[in-house]
Amino acid sequence: MVESLFSGEFLALAGAAVAALAGIGSAIGVGVAGEAAAGVVSEDPNKFGQVLLLQALPGTQGIYGLLMAFLIMNKVGLLSGSMASLTMIQGASLFAAAVPIGLVGIFSGIAQGKAAAAGIMLVGKKPSEMAKGMLFAAMVETYAVLALLVSFLMYNNIQI
Repeated sequence: MVESLFSGEFLALAGAAVAALAGIGSAIGVGVAGEAAAGVVSEDPNKFGQVLLLQALPGTQGIYGLLMAFLIMNKVGLLSGSMASLTMIQGASLFAAAVPIGLVGIFSGIAQGKAAAAGIMLVGKKPSEMAKGMLFAAMVETYAVLALLVSFLMYNNIQI
């Protein structure tokens, strides 16, 4: 039983799960931004399109995490129906490759949601300043993209 919990296959699939945890940050971030968006739209329904774009930005971390999870599941053969036999080192390496986007995705998704909410409030008061609001939220995105890059570079060098 304990041996199967620490098999290469288990560690690889646990890594895919860790990568997918980035969706937690996106869900929270989109929710925070959505609360601000609802407040602005309740005052001026014509601003719906502008605030919707800002609300959607924190959702990217979840997409990045899901992408990494799919890549890992594909590499180990889970998606094709013939799971590869992995060593502990291979499984641990895939797990490690998932950690950057999984962890950074959680925290950057939340932070981006807060930045997007601030941008939404800016649009509520000064609609012509939407580009500035988007830039504030996009600055946080940089770190999610860097984490995805680190995860992908690690993943890409693991031989199965």
